[in-house]
Amino acid sequence: MPDVRSYDIILTDLEHAGFKELILVTDRGYESLHNLEKYILRGQSTVMCVKTGQAEVLKTIKELGEYGARPDGMTVDPTAMVYHKQYEIDYDVKSIGRSVKKSDRLKLNLYFDPVRRSLELMNLDIALSFQHASLEELLQSKGAIADLATINRDYCYYKVTYDPATMVIKSFELNEKKVEKARRLSGFFAIMTHGVDFGAMEAYRTYELRDEQDKYFQQMKSQMVADRQRNWSEEGKTGRLFILFVSLILSSWVRYIWKSTELYDLFSSSLEILDEMRPIRLIEHTNRAKVITPFVGKQVDICEALGFAIPEGCAPEYTSHQQPKRKRGRPPKKAVESDA
Repeated sequence: MPDVRSYDIILTDLEHAGFKELILVTDRGYESLHNLEKYILRGQSTVMCVKTGQAEVLKTIKELGEYGARPDGMTVDPTAMVYHKQYEIDYDVKSIGRSVKKSDRLKLNLYFDPVRRSLELMNLDIALSFQHASLEELLQSKGAIADLATINRDYCYYKVTYDPATMVIKSFELNEKKVEKARRLSGFFAIMTHGVDFGAMEAYRTYELRDEQDKYFQQMKSQMVADRQRNWSEEGKTGRLFILFVSLILSSWVRYIWKSTELYDLFSSSLEILDEMRPIRLIEHTNRAKVITPFVGKQVDICEALGFAIPEGCAPEYTSHQQPKRKRGRPPKKAVESDA
């Protein structure tokens, strides 16, 4: 089921589970006119990323006119290093009978990233160059294209004329309107809010939570093997979900320790912490004592941050157990050897 079609089911499930007064954070996959009007009719508080090609956003970007380094009237955020501006939107939706439901603080938050714009414009020029060269080669060699979907996907910035019977290219020309739109929208992205008193950057930082949520979902699907739950009974499924729930608690705790300690400067993610500890092994032989491999380097820092005691004999420092000869006076300190 496409994301945009699953909105009603998700909201109904949340209501039946007792969750109310929620602020939904949705990506562009959930954006549609149907969903926007549902938010308004339900009075649903939402922070939603929207496509810049959407009518309201495109109209706002066009009204900015021509600009140099940045559009006039936009304010820069020194931390996020993006320009931003907020617009209020009046949107009325027909409800039951003749009644009309007004939107609740519906706002468009427009953002502009000049670095992103430069990269997108360069990628556009590269795409135009490659597409033109490929089409020119097909035209000269009278080559055939697989199907219409290939034209729309691989030569999206050109109008291609072809023989429907043989799919051989007859001619092509640049789609000026589509290229001009791509150039105008480059560097922009937009977030709409409804039912909340968020400024542009507060909406931006709230939407950033989605990235962290996606990381948890990816971890569930990969490391926690919850992508496909192969169960043969309801009890088995319930058990797997319970183990997944406990795993998420432990994962969240590790992530919290990573973000709140010096580990944040040593590792780029909480997953790197787990990867760093993965080589440690507990070796067991029949009728023999268990052996744990040494803790070295950053593994020691991880144990300190998490409050774990390193097993005896596994630390980088080794304390000598040599029995000293008895002498009169204070006994000497033990010799310590470090691998650091």
